[in-house]
Amino acid sequence: MIEKILNNRFLIIGIHIALGFLVTVLPIAKIYSLLFFIVGVLIIYKSKNKNEEAFYLASYLVGTEVFMRMSNAAILYETGKYGLILFILMGLFLGPVRQKSTVSFLVYILFLLIGIVFTQVPMGESIRKAIVFNLSGPLTLGVFAFYCYNRTISITQLKELLFFCLLPMFSMISYIYFRTPNLEELVFNAQSNFDTSGGFGPNQVATMLGFGVFILGVFLFVRVKISVYIFLDGIFLAYFIYRGLLTFSRGGMITAAIGFASFAFFMFLFNRVTLVKISKYIFITIILFFGIWLYTSNVTGGMIDNRYANKNSSGVAKKDISAGRTKIIDSQLNSFYESPIFGIGVGNGKYKRLESGKKITAASHNEVSRLIEEHGLLGVISLLILLIMPIRNIYFGNNYQRAFLSAFYIFWFLTINHSAMRIAFPAFVYGLSLIRIVPDEE
Repeated sequence: MIEKILNNRFLIIGIHIALGFLVTVLPIAKIYSLLFFIVGVLIIYKSKNKNEEAFYLASYLVGTEVFMRMSNAAILYETGKYGLILFILMGLFLGPVRQKSTVSFLVYILFLLIGIVFTQVPMGESIRKAIVFNLSGPLTLGVFAFYCYNRTISITQLKELLFFCLLPMFSMISYIYFRTPNLEELVFNAQSNFDTSGGFGPNQVATMLGFGVFILGVFLFVRVKISVYIFLDGIFLAYFIYRGLLTFSRGGMITAAIGFASFAFFMFLFNRVTLVKISKYIFITIILFFGIWLYTSNVTGGMIDNRYANKNSSGVAKKDISAGRTKIIDSQLNSFYESPIFGIGVGNGKYKRLESGKKITAASHNEVSRLIEEHGLLGVISLLILLIMPIRNIYFGNNYQRAFLSAFYIFWFLTINHSAMRIAFPAFVYGLSLIRIVPDEE
């Protein structure tokens, strides 16, 4: 089945675009979700993961997780994370051993679980939900990192994995289009916009659209056709950027820009591109983005300019560029100073801020500060494990490998700093930074 999808890319893209429309008018979202998991489990079971079927299915699942949530297709809210763990564990136990193991990520998982001992929630609150909300993402990362560490993936396989991740984003972009009211009737302001995000969380939508922009940009850069024509792929890229900007959630699009800049930098070093060719690429990129930006600015009445300039709807600069996140980080550091060894316990940070009486009640958007607050010194060690392992992989690679690995690493780190681990994507893209990319003939 995977080969048939790869051999009929244009048709499959069209089917996914149609799917995005159909789930807005027919009650088929959950059927789509159930079929995907049933077929996925059968594929891995029958193939014994001989050709990385678990990896391909995990990639597709990560790409469709937000679409499942926004269309109510998800059986459980954390279906994406649970499904990713299911596919990967099946791949590990049923498939052949493909890479060296490491105890680093087992230590990381163990340190996360120790924090559960110190979890205390107020009367009437669910301790299970507090733990699942905060640990499902990090645990998914640990499992997927263990699977990916030093796993040999060919260049062609990597491009196919990225294509599988991109596919369901066409459904998401289609769904958003049909669920968005007439833009001329909307009153835009300088805040994240649920109306232009398909009625779902702009942060999560923008995160995935940003990765979609990156994949499309990479394929255009290396001249790999996604559809039939490169020109059509360019239109897809422009539309993804446009819809990403319309969410008014900055993190996903800024991360995409930085990730792609890193990719292009190492690619230029690998190909030893002349200054003239670099200038041509930069000029084309600036013209493309400037045109999209001007169009978006016109549609939003200039509000997109205010949003990215950190101004309010009246054009006055805001004092806090982090939208209140720095206050949460300050309180988390104070909690760390109070309990530096084991932290205050998984999920306790939110409730501690509620009890403080201060107007800082939001759950953390920053996984780095949450690890430090709730896991203490063990969290610091866990963070160091996560930071160091990909850097070693990047350091020992050539510039072609570094182009991909550094971009994945950047996506992971920036995403967990603006969106924590609400979705499975950070776990997935972190795993990609650990793979060993080899030429196709190996």
